[in-house]
Amino acid sequence: QVQLVESGGGLVQAGGSLRLSCAASGRTVSMYTSAWFRQAPGKEREFVAGISWSGGLTYYADSVKGRFTISRDNAKNTVYLQMNNLRPEDTAVYSCATAPPAYSGSAYPSRYDYWGQGTQVTVSS
Repeated sequence: QVQLVESGGGLVQAGGSLRLSCAASGRTVSMYTSAWFRQAPGKEREFVAGISWSGGLTYYADSVKGRFTISRDNAKNTVYLQMNNLRPEDTAVYSCATAPPAYSGSAYPSRYDYWGQGTQVTVSS
């Protein structure tokens, strides 16, 4: 049974920072590409950032480039999303997901076969 559990969400003022974590069990994350997606109320799920299985390649949505950093610690089977200079429009439920290495960097949710439950991030103005 594969489980992805996110943590680190919360309420922060605009300009602040949060660090999200995605801990995996039942699957060796180092063998798979990983990504963070987010979904705001009334909007479709959107790709935020992705990282290759080795961590050597990273991918970002234009809206978060220069502010967010995705990383992974394969020894801990955990993927992170460091979010700096947060804006009210970053408010959403953030979810992590994994996919086979062939889909590294894919922005399509359908490519990802396992998902976490999500963690709420709220940025106040």
